[in-house]
Amino acid sequence: MSESAKLRPWSGDRAPADWGLGDGQAIPWEYAPAPESRDIVTLKSRYGLFIDGREVAAQGGAVFESVNPATEEVLAEVAKASPADVDKAIRAAGRAQKTRWGNLPGRERAKYLFRIARILQERAREFAVLESMDSGKPIKESRDVDVPLVAAHFWYYAGWADKLEYAFPGRVAKPLGVAAQVIPWNFPLLMLAWKIAPALAAGNTVVLKPASTTPLSALLFAEVCRQADLPPGVVNIVPGPAAIGMHLVSHPGVDKVAFTGSTEVGKLIHKATAGTDKAITLELGGKAANIVFEDAALDQAVEGIVNGIYFNQGEVCCAGSRLLVQESVQGPLIEKLKDRLSTIRVGDPLDKNTDVGAINSKAQLEKITELVASGVEEGAEIYQPACDLPDRGWFFRPTLFTNVAQSHRIAKEEIFGPVLSVLTFRTPDEAVEKANNTPYGLSAGIWTEKGSRILWMVRQMRAGVVWANTFNRFDPTSPFGGYKESGFGREGGMHGLHAYVRLERR
Repeated sequence: MSESAKLRPWSGDRAPADWGLGDGQAIPWEYAPAPESRDIVTLKSRYGLFIDGREVAAQGGAVFESVNPATEEVLAEVAKASPADVDKAIRAAGRAQKTRWGNLPGRERAKYLFRIARILQERAREFAVLESMDSGKPIKESRDVDVPLVAAHFWYYAGWADKLEYAFPGRVAKPLGVAAQVIPWNFPLLMLAWKIAPALAAGNTVVLKPASTTPLSALLFAEVCRQADLPPGVVNIVPGPAAIGMHLVSHPGVDKVAFTGSTEVGKLIHKATAGTDKAITLELGGKAANIVFEDAALDQAVEGIVNGIYFNQGEVCCAGSRLLVQESVQGPLIEKLKDRLSTIRVGDPLDKNTDVGAINSKAQLEKITELVASGVEEGAEIYQPACDLPDRGWFFRPTLFTNVAQSHRIAKEEIFGPVLSVLTFRTPDEAVEKANNTPYGLSAGIWTEKGSRILWMVRQMRAGVVWANTFNRFDPTSPFGGYKESGFGREGGMHGLHAYVRLERR
């Protein structure tokens, strides 16, 4: 090695001579495949409904297929619930609530919830792999975010089960009865935990309908209920089409309705429950603004922007799909953002290197594609990093739009995909006006070094959750929910218990 080579410091991207690549040559950084094993999951060829503590076939024997969105392979056949099956599940839940669960002391209910949390942690890898196979999300997200949060919610609400008198001082908290819960396909297991854990802690029983494209983790959770010796009828799971969800929430035997999903379906559910005494919470769509001021740490903001919109393929109700950036830093921020997008890896959800997995369904991919095409037609400038997409499965490149107007569809409509629209502002007042110029009100993000500006912005934002110098941070102790067409009610935290109790005077 020459003396000059010995003295030259290693730059990190150029090889020293003793590496054998040639002195000063570029290092060919390549990711080796790092697939998670599917062997941890034992899939059955057919799954039944879970009613009254048992797996049963649907009346009439109807089934539907659950498909892996990354490979388009059929994972399993799943029983398709009929209205009669839903009626049966509600009767089982009603009996269990009146005779077993509702009168059980809180400390005893807590034992079951603690047991479920422990089992979920013991089977965490199995749940993570199944969730990625069934939904298309990257294994590192299901492994490091979804499943740990699921267990954490059961731990948290287990702690509240025998402390309801402290949660509602001066009042007696009584369970509502039977809770009908309808959950979406973007976070199948996490949404199950958000709803089942507080319901059980408060003494209610549950009939849950998972999304038709992602029923498998809910049915695996049924095994956890049996493993935890949960009394029959306390949790019932009835997969099926949207019509089954409407039958469930409209049933006179239901006392509480909880729905997470699209605003359009939420409006139908609200209408179906109008005039009844059912308690209801709705967590619906969003079009969140991620607001970057000129004094923000841009590198940190870029990571938050990427996490805000490309996490879970952008299939997140609180995704930061509108980037509002102060004009003075628009150029350097967009340049950094494009550089960062070039490093995002799209591909096999079970590969631990994958950042963006598969879109959940062909129908959702078609919706994303149509909205992106509308952005191009309306004059926005599109940027997509060069990357090879898998030959099979439903994938979409991370997409960035600049030169976006407030009137463009991509700035107004919820895309529910890895698509970011960039708008600019000059003053904080303008940022607030543009951020709130949406029928939604679920979340927002603020990036600035000034604490006083953060507090001022938070007071101005019409959003249920506002993150400061971060995005998409969740904790079971913190409430989550929205305003306007993003729904009403809160899930998580002590607030999440309010939705499942009736408060009476002492």
